[in-house]
Amino acid sequence: MVSVELGSIEDADAAADRWVELAADQRGFGSHLLADENRATIREAIARSAVSDELLVARDDAGELVGFVTFGVESSNYEQDATRGFVQNIYVVPDRRDEGVGSELLGAAETKLVDDGADTLALEMMADNRDARRFYRRHGYAPHRVELEKSVESDTLTKE
Repeated sequence: MVSVELGSIEDADAAADRWVELAADQRGFGSHLLADENRATIREAIARSAVSDELLVARDDAGELVGFVTFGVESSNYEQDATRGFVQNIYVVPDRRDEGVGSELLGAAETKLVDDGADTLALEMMADNRDARRFYRRHGYAPHRVELEKSVESDTLTKE
């Protein structure tokens, strides 16, 4: 059994530890983020999310944090015809996956975003992460924008 609830500032350290696990895992899909090196930065971001009620945590029966999600309504200097809610991080510890924990976290974040005025929802993920693509597709997400990247060592920039 898992409960999903608003996270507090006291959850920042445990959520930052989970984020480090997430970032380390995403390196296998081509992420450039360094996990341990960014722990202090993400801990502060998670603490800000907690203060603004934009952190949800999943706890097991023992009260241990087994997952989290951060989210917020996007702010932009550009006028847009939609108010976008953005899911920034979502993570469930590996031994609790396939139990619906991620779906509960995502659903609760989506509900909070809609309550906060979002009329469209967005998120980013690593393109090569097939499990994440499948998970989000099951929850109604579809590609909207595509980011392309190339190494400066590619054939088009390297002169011989």
